[in-house]
Amino acid sequence: MTIADLPDLRTARRLVVKVGSALLVDAGKARGAWLATLAKDLADLRAGGVEVIVVSSGAIALGAAKLGLAKGGRGSLADAQAAASVGQVELARLWSDALGRHAITAAQMLVTIGDLEDRRRYLNASATLERLVEAGAIPVVNENDSVATEEIRFGDNDRLAARVAQAAGAEAVLLLSDVDGLYDRDPRQAGAVLIDRVDGVTPEIIAMASGASSSGLGSGGMVAKLQAARIAERAGIALVIANGTGDAPIARLLDTGTGTLFVPQADASARKAWLGGRLAPSGVVTVDAGCAAALANGASLLAAGMTEIEGDFARGDLVAIFGPKGERLGQGLVEYTASECRAILGLREDRQAEKLGYAPRAAVVHRDHMVRT
Repeated sequence: MTIADLPDLRTARRLVVKVGSALLVDAGKARGAWLATLAKDLADLRAGGVEVIVVSSGAIALGAAKLGLAKGGRGSLADAQAAASVGQVELARLWSDALGRHAITAAQMLVTIGDLEDRRRYLNASATLERLVEAGAIPVVNENDSVATEEIRFGDNDRLAARVAQAAGAEAVLLLSDVDGLYDRDPRQAGAVLIDRVDGVTPEIIAMASGASSSGLGSGGMVAKLQAARIAERAGIALVIANGTGDAPIARLLDTGTGTLFVPQADASARKAWLGGRLAPSGVVTVDAGCAAALANGASLLAAGMTEIEGDFARGDLVAIFGPKGERLGQGLVEYTASECRAILGLREDRQAEKLGYAPRAAVVHRDHMVRT
């Protein structure tokens, strides 16, 4: 399978297209002529029966230029929030004008990580996206940087695009960036080779990535794109990274097939896909080697295997699970508070009741509420 003949991009029922800041903004000004060619690409996809959702960066860069803020508006959290407040207005206008020339209505949708981490708000966002698409609009989604803080934000629109694809039930995600795709090393190094297909984001694949954003405008980089690919692949969604710097980037991608395709690795249930894509655990549970082996074989996490607890979490919160060598094993919804977990740390079931004051639950993290890395 190559990108050029990938049916998910040509004939997908629903496609999420992410546009990076470096593509949309140059020296503080919008690349209007380029955006016009992308809007034509999106209109052509629509004419072919593809429902399109856009995740667009650029608000902070546009707002910083209007306010005259240093460092592209990223010098401080206050600067970024102020720049986003101004830039979101400009960004919405740009997309409305560009899509309006093709008789397509643009709809602005601003979200924070909390909107997609909380199950009820996630379902609300999903319903809104569904209704907008049904009504014939193209939703233009961006993180609500005017209110988000470092502790409660995605930090990049790559991962946001993958989460939006989950919420919208999309078959594919296209990350348009200022690079051709994933290389086996820093693409500035001699002999770097473009990887055209990835069957699973492994530690070896992650080692190929550079965390730097080459443009200096955005907050993402190849590491963020691989994190997005991992979210997508677990949810049964194809993801492509491609260079969008030239005109008509989607038409060119489908013509040349140059980019990196991440093949879906699973078709998880809706709840498992949502759980696997969550990005903000409230704490960490470290387990011993025996427990790690049991988890790999599909077992629940039991108190007897826990060796360390970090964080202050409540029952039902998301916790990350790590093995004895610091390796991430997965994440899940915990059945106890952090203080209760510390009380029964390493204890077998017959000793837990005296510490808890009530009969212990079946597991600390049940396998039905856990996804493995």
